Amino acid sequence: MTENPTRRRRTGRLPGSRSLPPWSLVTAGVVAGGLIGGGYGLLKAPVYTATSYVIAVPAEHSDTSTALGFAQAYGRVATQPAVLAAAQERAGVPVTTLAENVRTATSPDAPMVAVSATSGRPAQAAAMANAVAAALTEQADASKESTHVELLPFSRAVRPAEPSSASAGVTTLVGAGAGGLLGGLALLVRPGRREEPETALPAPLPGPAYAADVHSRL
Repeated sequence: MTENPTRRRRTGRLPGSRSLPPWSLVTAGVVAGGLIGGGYGLLKAPVYTATSYVIAVPAEHSDTSTALGFAQAYGRVATQPAVLAAAQERAGVPVTTLAENVRTATSPDAPMVAVSATSGRPAQAAAMANAVAAALTEQADASKESTHVELLPFSRAVRPAEPSSASAGVTTLVGAGAGGLLGGLALLVRPGRREEPETALPAPLPGPAYAADVHSRL
């Protein structure tokens, strides 16, 4: 007995084909993200960071709160062109390199300025941080008679032993996490699958014997 073709469900798939499970999007995102993140971590050159510290000390006719306020001000002045121009000879790099790779940080509780420099070479990172810290100290020393605050070296930057940039393992984990998140979002926003309803079956016709019996009773 052959199957009625009108009872077959009309779908867009070939006979015997199967769709991928929904969680495959998340798995594919995790794998792809991990590969991209790991490749980025392996190919990117390592970056080293060195930090030098200077401290603001109140002089005569001054107090700690004044030194703290000037430390905040010196932290903003450290990356200005005048200070960087004075530091470029010691650092052995142009002013543009110092402007791009030197950052400062201050604390609201301590009159201290942290001067950090980043470079692909550990020795150059330490040299840039120390050069900017020394130039800032000289700038502050020239005006200590009016500010009543002296800026002194606290800790020189040393050559970093390890890079400050993320390792390949970290970038792999970050990439895998981001890929899994994107795969989950794609799973949530994808359109729902709709199957076409079955074709309505035709009304059955009475057989010959049943039709004859009905005719004899009329």
